[in-house]
Amino acid sequence: MMRRGLILLAHGARDPRWREPFDQLIERVRAKRPEVAVRLAFLELMTPDLLLAGEELVACGCDTLLIVPIFFGQGGHVREDVPALADVLRNRWTGVAVSVSRTAGDDGGVVDALASFCIHELDQPRQ
Repeated sequence: MMRRGLILLAHGARDPRWREPFDQLIERVRAKRPEVAVRLAFLELMTPDLLLAGEELVACGCDTLLIVPIFFGQGGHVREDVPALADVLRNRWTGVAVSVSRTAGDDGGVVDALASFCIHELDQPRQ
């Protein structure tokens, strides 16, 4: 039976507080899809990196990995680094299917949610 693994991939930062919203995102995904093994990974400056997250998922029996770049735009990391890292994972494990989704910013629902947030903030009283 196929066990799916989901890796939410973020950029990373020096300030450890930067990861807090991503930790919240992971918990929400886990709550909605408890049958899916979910990990958070970072491209740089934070751990775990994509390889370590993939290793953890394969070790717990996942034979399908989906990498979801939690990025808003299509910069060099998304166009070049993420596909190259996905290839590293594909070459590391035979029998494990690795795919990469579109970025979060490519989803109209994400853009709509951010637009709603901006409009909501615009309408809030400020001092």
